[in-house]
Amino acid sequence: MNILIVNHYAGSKTHGMEFRPYYFAQEWIRAGHNVTIIASSFSHLRSVQPKCPKRISIELIDNIKYVWLKTKPYQGNGFKRVLNMVSFSWQLWSKILPVEVPDVVIDSSTYPLTIFASNKIAKRYRAKLIFEVHDLWPLTPLELGGFSEWHPFIMVMQRAENYAYKNADRVVSLLPKAKGHMIAHGMAAEKFLHIPNGANLPSFKSGESLPEKHSELIKELKRRGNFIVGYAGGHGISNALQYLILAAEKIEQRDKTHFVLVGQGSEKEALQNLSRKLSLSNVTFLSPIPKTSIPTLLSEMDVLYIGWKREPLYRFGVSPNKLIDYMMAAKPIIHSIDASNDLVAESGCGISIGPEDPQTIADAILHLFKLSQEARLALGQKGYDYVTSHLDYAVLANEFLERL
Repeated sequence: MNILIVNHYAGSKTHGMEFRPYYFAQEWIRAGHNVTIIASSFSHLRSVQPKCPKRISIELIDNIKYVWLKTKPYQGNGFKRVLNMVSFSWQLWSKILPVEVPDVVIDSSTYPLTIFASNKIAKRYRAKLIFEVHDLWPLTPLELGGFSEWHPFIMVMQRAENYAYKNADRVVSLLPKAKGHMIAHGMAAEKFLHIPNGANLPSFKSGESLPEKHSELIKELKRRGNFIVGYAGGHGISNALQYLILAAEKIEQRDKTHFVLVGQGSEKEALQNLSRKLSLSNVTFLSPIPKTSIPTLLSEMDVLYIGWKREPLYRFGVSPNKLIDYMMAAKPIIHSIDASNDLVAESGCGISIGPEDPQTIADAILHLFKLSQEARLALGQKGYDYVTSHLDYAVLANEFLERL
């Protein structure tokens, strides 16, 4: 079977996030299918951008055919990012692209604007059309970005979302509780299929070494006998990391507990300023590392933290890659969240607490600090076992196609 994935932000091991289309494609190729991914030449999620000297460039990565459509770079979530979306969607619509005749077209961009072109391609080749939903657009910019429902950008996105639910043969949602919202916007109930994010198990068995700066810091912290609370990922508004920094000030075992935050994002400078303002010697910020080194980093932590803002949008559920990485590291997790689903609570691999509460975060860290090493290892093992049983990409990829 020929499978065509349309994903503006698709990445690879070479380029970085996002990884879901890459891992699915790998599994489908192993099963004997051919996979082509159409993606933009620029994505804010990637650490390395592909070389795209022409308007359309083709690259073979691990037997996956990537078709890169040239778009202009942007920063942040302003007008240039919108132009980037429009440029990608228009090229997808207006050009005859070098793809094998698809049996299935999976429209998987975060925003729904590409659905018109994906449907056109599916009709041209009489292929099945699958609409894959990562985030609910335009509800996400409406509720998190403060846009008006009458804003032209929101109105266009709303039309695209409604069109997608009506015209897709199946709707695959990463969010477990989104079915009601989708039905309210025109989806037939029987189209819904929940396929969460998963884990690529082999990548966790062969984690690469850490950069020297990261490795030396961790060695020194361990030499001093510090209890290390780790965070690895984006430093953006949605990550709510200011509450973790405030917890570092409140922690009772401040001289024995050290917070290591690895990553980059729009809020990193503000977080560093907050740490300096509070004179926190137990907080260290480190630069991002390659995806291939993440398993090694996480394995060196004693406890891992992930937090969210308190947002009504999370009533539809969440499906964070970072949390799955944490669970694969077999470390106890502190999950600060108010959502309709919670993998930490479901698997029993740590402590779930409410969001935006530094004292509760500090109390959870202290609780895990006081546990024996054996007890912490037992908690972490529950997360690992849950992922390997339920969230292996090999299993999810097979389920994806079987249930279509």
